[in-house]
Amino acid sequence: MQTISIHPPMRREKAETISAYHVYLFASCFIAGVVGGTVSTLMSVYLPVVVRDILGDADVEKLNTIGGYINALFICGWAFGGFTWGLISDRTGRKKALVAALVCYSVFTIFTGFAQSWWAIMICRLLSGFGVGGVLVLGITLLSEVWPQRTKAVFIGFLSIAFPTGIFAAGLINYMVASWRQGFMVGIIPLVLAIAGIWLLQESPKWKEHVRNADKRTHTPLFAPQHKHQLIAGSVIFGAMLIGLWAIFSWLPTWVQTMAASADAQQERGLSMMCLGIGGLSGGFFSGWITNRFGPRYSLIACFSVCAALSFLLFSANYSITPVLFIQIAILAFFFGASQGVLSSYIPQLFSTGIRASATGFCFNVGRLVTAVAVLFIGVVVTSLGGFANALILFSLVFVAGLAAVVLLRPDATP
Repeated sequence: MQTISIHPPMRREKAETISAYHVYLFASCFIAGVVGGTVSTLMSVYLPVVVRDILGDADVEKLNTIGGYINALFICGWAFGGFTWGLISDRTGRKKALVAALVCYSVFTIFTGFAQSWWAIMICRLLSGFGVGGVLVLGITLLSEVWPQRTKAVFIGFLSIAFPTGIFAAGLINYMVASWRQGFMVGIIPLVLAIAGIWLLQESPKWKEHVRNADKRTHTPLFAPQHKHQLIAGSVIFGAMLIGLWAIFSWLPTWVQTMAASADAQQERGLSMMCLGIGGLSGGFFSGWITNRFGPRYSLIACFSVCAALSFLLFSANYSITPVLFIQIAILAFFFGASQGVLSSYIPQLFSTGIRASATGFCFNVGRLVTAVAVLFIGVVVTSLGGFANALILFSLVFVAGLAAVVLLRPDATP
C-alpha cells in the first residue's frame, strides 16, 4: 500500500507513516461529521417552511413549541446514541458499529424528507439523532486507535471542526435548495459512506488484540469501581465545557440584540455568529498542535481559564456594540474550539480498549441532557437575574467548575 512518510526536522525518532488507508479513514470520518452537523441543524433552518407544509398557517407560538420538541428529541437521541453505540462497538467491533450508525442516521434523515406528519418527523429526528451521536463518538474512537501517535492529536483536532463545518453547510443547503424535502436527501451521503465502509473499513487492530486476549484476563465492566474516577472526571470536564459553550452559543445573539441601537440588529447578530464560527473553527484547527506542545492537561487548564475570565469580561464590561466586543467573542470562540479538539483527543485515552468507545460515549453525552436543560433554563431566569448578561455570567461559572475538575481530579491516561 502506498504510504506518505513524514519526517519532522530536528527529530531523531523513527519517521511515522501515514498510509493511504489512514487518509481514507480520516476523510470518511470527516465527511460523516460534516453531514452529522448538517443533519443536526437542517430542521432548524427549514422549520418555518416545514410547519407551513405540514400544518398550513401556524402562529409563532405554535412554531416555537413544535421546534422545541423536535430539537429536544434530536438532542435526546444524540445523547443516548453516543452511549449506546459505544457499548455496541466495544462488543461487536468498531467497524460494524460505525457502519450501522451511519446507516441509522442516513436512513432516518432520508425518511424525514418523506414524512407526512409531525409524529413521523419527530420519530425520524429522534432516530437520526441516535445515529449521529454514535457516528461522532465512533469516528473519534476508531481514529484514536489506528492513527500514528505523533500526529494523532493534530488530526483529531482537524476532525473536531467537521461538525461546525456541517452547520455552515446546513445554511448553504437552505440557501440553494428551496424544498425542505429535497434538502433532507443529504442523508444519501452517509449511506454511500456506509456501503463503501463495508468493503474498505478495517477493524481496529487494538480492538482485535483486546478480543484475542480477552480470555486471558478478567473482564471489567464499564461501571466497575476502578473506572469510576476516570468516568466522573471525564464527564465533569467535558460536560462543563459543553454547558458553557452551548449556553453562550444559544443566547449570545439575543444578548447582542439587547445592546443594539436598531430594532432588528440583523447585521450585529450576524457578525457575532460569524465571530463565533470563525473563532471556533480556528481553535479546532490548531488544537492538535496546542495539545502536542503543552500536553492535554495544561491545554485544558488554559482553555477553561481563558473561557472563565473572558466570559466574565465579555458579559460584565460591555454595554454597547463596539469592535472590541467582536474581538472578545472571536477569542472566546477560539478557546471553545480548541477545547473540543483537546477533549476529543484526551477523553478516549483515559480508558482501556475494552471500554474505550462506551466510556467515551458516556463522557461525551452524559452532560448533553444537562446542557439542553441549562440552555432552556437561561430563558426562564433571565428576568429575575436582571437580563441576559447576568444570566450568562451565572452559567459561565461552569468553566470554573471544569477548571477545578482538571486541576483536582487529574485522571491518568491509559495507553
